[in-house]
Amino acid sequence: MLLSRYNLKNISADQVSVPDDAIFELPEKVLQFGTGVLLRGLPDYFIDKANKKGIFNGRIVVVKSTDGGDAAAFDKQDSLYTLCIRGVEKGHEVKKNIICSSISRVLSAKQDWNTILACAHNADLQIVISNTTEVGIELVNDDIRRLPPVSYPGKLLAFLHERYKAFQGSAESGLVIVPTELISENGKKLEAIVLELAHLNSLDEKFIEWLEQHNQFCNSLVDRIVPGKPDAATRSRLQEELGYQDDLLTMSEAYSLWAIEGNEHTKSILSFAAADDSVVIAPDITLFKELKLRLLNGTHTLSCGVAILAGFTTVKEAMADPQMYNFIKGLMKEEIAVAIPYEIPAEQSLDFADKVLDRFSNPNIEHLWLSITLNYTSKLKMRIVQVLKKYVELYDTVPENMVIGLAAYLLFMKPLRKEGNVYFGELSGQAYPINDDKAGLFFAAWKHDQPNEVVNNILSDASLWETDLSRIPTLVEKITEKMEEIRKEGMHSVIKKAINKKSEV
Repeated sequence: MLLSRYNLKNISADQVSVPDDAIFELPEKVLQFGTGVLLRGLPDYFIDKANKKGIFNGRIVVVKSTDGGDAAAFDKQDSLYTLCIRGVEKGHEVKKNIICSSISRVLSAKQDWNTILACAHNADLQIVISNTTEVGIELVNDDIRRLPPVSYPGKLLAFLHERYKAFQGSAESGLVIVPTELISENGKKLEAIVLELAHLNSLDEKFIEWLEQHNQFCNSLVDRIVPGKPDAATRSRLQEELGYQDDLLTMSEAYSLWAIEGNEHTKSILSFAAADDSVVIAPDITLFKELKLRLLNGTHTLSCGVAILAGFTTVKEAMADPQMYNFIKGLMKEEIAVAIPYEIPAEQSLDFADKVLDRFSNPNIEHLWLSITLNYTSKLKMRIVQVLKKYVELYDTVPENMVIGLAAYLLFMKPLRKEGNVYFGELSGQAYPINDDKAGLFFAAWKHDQPNEVVNNILSDASLWETDLSRIPTLVEKITEKMEEIRKEGMHSVIKKAINKKSEV
């Protein structure tokens, strides 16, 4: 039995939350660019939850912008999909199955562009959401009269121009636009590109005035691990439990956050936020960005080299090892949380850290450490450098676990050969790719295999860090010592020593 609107009556509500038939009659209030699992697992889930509580009472028309993937599954299933939430909260397992009914239909930008533009004439429409990946919010000299325009900003501008004409530029016809792409200041960046495109397309000044004054572009931050379609064995087991086939079945962790920068008008339009405390609308979301960037992303980045050199493949494997768990916990709570370069109450940062530890320990999420090493150097610069400097400023010493993390980074970033455009390192006789745009620099730095020289040259390179890290007292010496220890004794021994040292203090 395939999941569909007309099969809902045959699905047991004991196994899964089933929507009421009345939801299918709700008006379309949201235009969404993107069909990806993050959108289904976070914004679409929140809207579904609000609809079921009778709060938002609106559905989503989705625009499939790319040629990849297949929209046919949405049509076959009346745009229904099952979200299987699995995770750990305060040490307890979370297990929920929800049939989400927030999506009304999925349209192809390539094939249905005129139908998409017709949605601009819908007076009920209030919101635009997007997740077109980080490269989606880029300025392309686009012609909005193309059917369709090439870029996402071009498509959005064409849609807004159509809406302006449909409602003769009324103030009430403006939209709240919330990008969820994982870039800083995503709302402001999208707005700047759309305005520039309006000028490049020589659009009327009155339209540009309407665009600026009556449409609100909101910065937002999304935080939820949504790995998406499970492997064949897991999917088969879940479908057997649920009692139906779902080609869009999606997995997600229990934790969720959608922080949106906005005012009271934003709250009134995004009324679905009232259905879940995980949707936060505030004038400034910097606090949420800092917590996620430093404690979740920063801990991942400083731990990935350590975990790989210790022989762990996935995050959950590492978290199941008591020593590695304690290393990550100490790094996060005793070093990063206390030195975030933004004023955050200690209780709040430690509470967030506890949630991150639960998330890292989730047995249902397969997160590869090697995937986390992508763009290793730039991630360290963005997530850790300011924390390291703040810690030294506060405590007049370099933090032990951060030093181990940086030593592991430098050892991981030792390329032994190059094939095509990819550099490879080696661990226990096995090659691994170094997916970092600075790999060539490290290939040259490691040429003579002199650890002290490597550490000094890399840390002093201000083009990598926007500062000279070698000037931090004792940092070069301590990282060099740790590198030698790791090479001679192994990573497990170094971690064990660090944990024992902290327990003695």
